[in-house]
Amino acid sequence: MADKINTLPFLLFLLCLSNHIVESREPFACDPRLGLTRSFKFCRVNLPIHVRVRDLIGRLTLQEKIRLLVNNAAAVPRLGIQGYEWWSEALHGVSNVGPGTKFGGAFPGATAFPQVITTAASFNESLWEEIGRVVSDEARAMYNGGMAGLTYWSPNVNVFRDPRWGRGQETPGEDPVLAGKYAASYVRGLQGNNGIRLKVAASCKHYTAYDLDNWNGVDRYHFNARVSKQDLEDTYNVPFKSCVVEGKVASVMCSYNQVNGKPTCADPYLLKNTIRGEWGLSGYIVSDCDSVGVLFDTQHYTATPEEAAAATIRAGLDLDCGPFLAIHTENAVRGGLLKEEDVNMALANTITVQMRLGMFDGEPSAQPFGNLGPRDVCTPAHQQLALQAARQGIVLLQNRGRTLPLSRTLQTVAVIGPNSDVTVTMIGNYAGVACGYTTPLQGIRRYAKTVHHPGCNDVFCNGNQQFNAAEVAARHADATVLVMGLDQSIEAEFRDRKGLLLPGYQQELVSRVARASRGPTILVLMNGGPIDVSFAKNDPRIGAILWVGYPGQAGGGKLPMTWYPHNYLAKVPMTNMGMRADPSRGYPGRTYRFYKGPVVFPFGHGMSYTTFAHSLVQAPREVSVPLASLHVSRNTTGASNAIRVSHANCEALALGVHIDVKNTGDMDGTHTLLVFSSPPGGKWSTQKQLIGFEKVHLVTGSQQRVKIDVHVCKHLSVVDRFGIRRIPIGEHDLFIGDLKHSISLQANLEEIKS
Repeated sequence: MADKINTLPFLLFLLCLSNHIVESREPFACDPRLGLTRSFKFCRVNLPIHVRVRDLIGRLTLQEKIRLLVNNAAAVPRLGIQGYEWWSEALHGVSNVGPGTKFGGAFPGATAFPQVITTAASFNESLWEEIGRVVSDEARAMYNGGMAGLTYWSPNVNVFRDPRWGRGQETPGEDPVLAGKYAASYVRGLQGNNGIRLKVAASCKHYTAYDLDNWNGVDRYHFNARVSKQDLEDTYNVPFKSCVVEGKVASVMCSYNQVNGKPTCADPYLLKNTIRGEWGLSGYIVSDCDSVGVLFDTQHYTATPEEAAAATIRAGLDLDCGPFLAIHTENAVRGGLLKEEDVNMALANTITVQMRLGMFDGEPSAQPFGNLGPRDVCTPAHQQLALQAARQGIVLLQNRGRTLPLSRTLQTVAVIGPNSDVTVTMIGNYAGVACGYTTPLQGIRRYAKTVHHPGCNDVFCNGNQQFNAAEVAARHADATVLVMGLDQSIEAEFRDRKGLLLPGYQQELVSRVARASRGPTILVLMNGGPIDVSFAKNDPRIGAILWVGYPGQAGGGKLPMTWYPHNYLAKVPMTNMGMRADPSRGYPGRTYRFYKGPVVFPFGHGMSYTTFAHSLVQAPREVSVPLASLHVSRNTTGASNAIRVSHANCEALALGVHIDVKNTGDMDGTHTLLVFSSPPGGKWSTQKQLIGFEKVHLVTGSQQRVKIDVHVCKHLSVVDRFGIRRIPIGEHDLFIGDLKHSISLQANLEEIKS
């Protein structure tokens, strides 16, 4: 979107540098000042990590081991090891939600980036990785100052399946490929690229099929998500697989809910077999907080607490966020339900991560990142990146008659609405203490004289008593900006929404002010989950509509989720986990991939102040799919006319699609190119899937060549009802902006590797 968007409301976090002198952190373990540590093999940094881990575990008693199975791991003084709090959060900046992090003294705040749903709307992988790098800089600085840990249970990569979900704002949206790319990028930024060494340790959560908190009498502690093998493989697990395989994440968190009758934290198929076995996790698996207790106390999955402790550890759980394993594991071992070797395996996974973080390498200040401190938190560069992230994530939903950008010659702007002068609302949930705030009202005041009226006391907007005053303000201004939407009192953790309309009398306020406004009216929506604003979309007096998520500054994004009409909800109970439409039951399906009904705004929607043209430069028209082995028969395609991905030589199936993008309008602008694929007609024909995207900034009249990588096994495959991923043979269509290109895939039975 063009630079003039900065005439709209925006958030600019202020510089907050501290001049405090900070004492360096005491070593977590292996303090060189303690003579006893020199004799411990686990303190010798020149030895392989697995040798050091084995040595440490061999020195621990059973009781000491068990006290290390929980988030507030106990100290082992006789070995010179301090206690450690595993639970810290960094969803979109260092947060004090978990007990492992606190603000104060030399660290009064940290850079608060936009909420994830807003950042995801940028469709910019390099931005996501850079945000992760900045967050981990600040996390390491706070760790060095004794104010934070090194293990961060972020990001949330659940698919935003249902628009009512209160935590959808924490996710990268409804598309599994987008969520997976976000996960891998942010994790790489957090963890760094120093081989097995970790800058901080990230954790992808909440595995799996978790996207209901509290709806219609059903809560996450009691919910049994009934999920087909097909939906598990091609939707719910996709971001987690990407997080582990591509992002090399150091941890995965299992969720509260059950999946097909088994608690996720006690399911060996989901944990040992899939995360660690199939995907190859090099790290630890942690429970969501108190979920081990929940599966016993609330779900009554086992008859005794000792059986619950044994079931989770045997399934592959390594760390309990909560006290349950510390209390009941010893009796589980004594009673023969669990072997001490199982406990050793869990500890090996957690301690390995701590050693990869350098926590057993002695003096922190002498290690990589040991020089980071207060001067590296809330820096001008970090604040500029937060501003850039918000600019790239804001979405122009409508721009009737080129209402935007507003002219700088405007004398007076009326700023109206319950979110027009808010601060904490702008950063969403799982946030820390921001370095500073600039409210929408304050932002507009930098460019024009303002007349302000909230219209409502809060987002609930329970009355219209103040509307007359708001109308008067709009009547006397050259333009009107309405800042409406939601906040954490309406959508949040354990708070799912009941509907999709603006709360209370907000809609009436918007319509009345738009009628009264002397100049153009712009509606700015501050919310995480989608809102049905059909009334505003169809109101000719509302010139432009912007979605700023949490928070907004300036723009250039595309919607990472579908905005449904309110009546869609009547057909989709939140408890129905099915993704695909079922016309026989009147079930319309979910997300743009499977729902084909009316929408307010579709996934991927986002306008610009300028126009762009696409031309296809190079792309294959025919591709032979080589099979991987002589053992694969000529009948491998079977009745489905599709090759199992496991039977294909996937390494030979990376394709490049080259597109020229030209700015054909009269303004500079940023363009997000989205590329979708759809499989051959027939049984696969209902699916359309995002496979790639690229963001380019073009001055007017300029052109840039973009390459989109297409991996046949990943991007042109589908999942059958048995959960098996296959490559359909035949014509696959690529949708590249406004272009369509077909690629014919054929099975190659001649070039089979021996």
